Amino acid sequence: MNSFLMPEFETLRASSLYCQRCQKAMPVRERLLLVLPLKEIYDYLCTGCASSLGQREVSLGDLKMTRRAHR
Repeated sequence: MNSFLMPEFETLRASSLYCQRCQKAMPVRERLLLVLPLKEIYDYLCTGCASSLGQREVSLGDLKMTRRAHR
């Protein structure tokens, strides 16, 4: 965990990010990039030009808590 992040923002998901190719903030979609034993890595893709704008890592613990909440 990064020491400068507040715990309530660790599971934050982006809905839009700045795209250099489009020259503005654009809506993004998440694409599952990699599944590892202790985490999953998602790629944020621009909905306008499909450029990769960043990544998000989700730990196994966060995945379990999210799945329990949706039951």
